[in-house]
Amino acid sequence: MTVSMSIGLLVLRVVGGLTIAAHGAQKLFGWFDGPGYIKVRNGYAGQRLNPAWLWAGLVVLGELGGGLSFAFGFLTPLGAAGMVGAMFMAIFKVHWKNGFFNGKRGIEFPLSLLTIATGIGLAGPGAYSLDSLFGINLPMPWLFLALAVVAIIVDLIGLAISRPVETPSPTPEAARVS
Repeated sequence: MTVSMSIGLLVLRVVGGLTIAAHGAQKLFGWFDGPGYIKVRNGYAGQRLNPAWLWAGLVVLGELGGGLSFAFGFLTPLGAAGMVGAMFMAIFKVHWKNGFFNGKRGIEFPLSLLTIATGIGLAGPGAYSLDSLFGINLPMPWLFLALAVVAIIVDLIGLAISRPVETPSPTPEAARVS
């Protein structure tokens, strides 16, 4: 791998990883004007993501844990898959309805982070990573792909269980009876 390629991967990992890790720190600790864990958990309960503690834990794990793993290039397929899972859920649960652009809270920002995570997950962390330093040779890209698929399946389950329950509207006959 060339030096310029390794530097490029390092830049993407550090910027993408620390960006999403900061987002996760907002959710867990309330840092950087974030809501903190209790508000995140309560928000998920309000969105019918139950048990809310599980979904709040998964988003913190994907954003903060995955982001730090990704930024340092340590167990990179796990961190990248965690980021993919967190951003996939964010896109379809929160941002999709707002269109593309971030100015209207659209998918632009989480899609960018999801794309960075996917690219590094497929390409590997590069020479300037803790994986490389410690000689950790995880099967890239297959491990990343397997973990990302699992993360997306978990997200799809969450999206399915949190869908609004449709109640049938009363028929005219039922309205007259009452």
